[in-house]
Amino acid sequence: MPEFSTIKYVFVVLAVAIIGVSVFFTNSLVEEVAQEEQRRMSLWADATQRMSGMDDNVDLSFVLKVIEENTSIPCLLTDQDGNVVGSRNVVVDESLDEKERNEYLNKLVLQFGETNTPIEISIDETVSQFIFYDDSLLLKRLSYYPYVQWGIVVVFFLTVLFFFTLAKRSEQNKVWAGLSKETAHQLGTPISSLMALVEILKLENVSEDLLSEMEKDVNRLKTIADRFSKVGSVPELKPANINEVIDGTLDYMRRRVSNKVAITSYFYADKSIEVPLCVPLFEWVMENLCKNAVDAMEGVGKIDVEVRCLDNLLLIDVTDTGKGIAKSKFQKVFSPGFTTKKRGWGLGLSLVKRIVVDYHHGNIVVLRSELGKGTTFRITLNVK
Repeated sequence: MPEFSTIKYVFVVLAVAIIGVSVFFTNSLVEEVAQEEQRRMSLWADATQRMSGMDDNVDLSFVLKVIEENTSIPCLLTDQDGNVVGSRNVVVDESLDEKERNEYLNKLVLQFGETNTPIEISIDETVSQFIFYDDSLLLKRLSYYPYVQWGIVVVFFLTVLFFFTLAKRSEQNKVWAGLSKETAHQLGTPISSLMALVEILKLENVSEDLLSEMEKDVNRLKTIADRFSKVGSVPELKPANINEVIDGTLDYMRRRVSNKVAITSYFYADKSIEVPLCVPLFEWVMENLCKNAVDAMEGVGKIDVEVRCLDNLLLIDVTDTGKGIAKSKFQKVFSPGFTTKKRGWGLGLSLVKRIVVDYHHGNIVVLRSELGKGTTFRITLNVK
């Protein structure tokens, strides 16, 4: 099956081709209609000149027919001083007085003169009249038609792109859900076996310190399996003390990272503040951000976590002293598969964003970053 990006480019090329061909033929048609209207106006001018000359040899019925058949092209007849002496297919508001009417017609003369070159009618050797004319309504509509086509094709393309994106996202969601549930299922059996083994070892009088550490690791595996099972479905959010959740996660991380990494927390929010959370998943968010920071610092540096409230929003800033992120990659770091490490699938920050945005209805961004100095990620959550 072709990749999404390939399909997208095919649609872009197809849309441009359709628009290009359509605009070419429409412009050709507009030019033909414009030339036809110019010929008609020249004929109308010739007929008007013949009427003015009162030549006995002129077939007046034919001349009148030529003049009367102009039912679509607005035109004004002026004398050589620019005064309007006649009009055709021009609507003038009847409520205007003579002065206002003349001003209105003079404006139309200027407009028509900018649209088309006036046609001169020689009445005699010293007297001339001029015909100023505008494009017909049909020609104007044809002129706008390419822009309408552009709009229709763009709307069509955006609609197709939206549904393709929706389909791709739905497919990704199914992959996430399937992978998560399968991982939780696969972890279930060895975890149960390990739990049983710990109980057997207790009966064998094995060192309590050793068993205690084993139980911690087994419980840790249970937590991981629980997280994967929740990623595969919509988790239930319950009020939880955000300070306690973050503090507990940071304590866990302090025991798991090098002593060359200092993790410090600053709680400026109310100690009793509660936020709707799925605690296991949000702990995973904080762990991933801390692990990402440790990798960026290559095991040496400082991580500061600040928690504060702003109106009904809770702001959590995680700052490291790592290698930083280029500004052009602020959005890309959350894309699945994006990684700067030699090992890893590039799913950590993508998973973090999914948990924060999709499950907790919050937001996460790269607040600031400077190459060689560090990065700050900001999580925003609704307090209520």
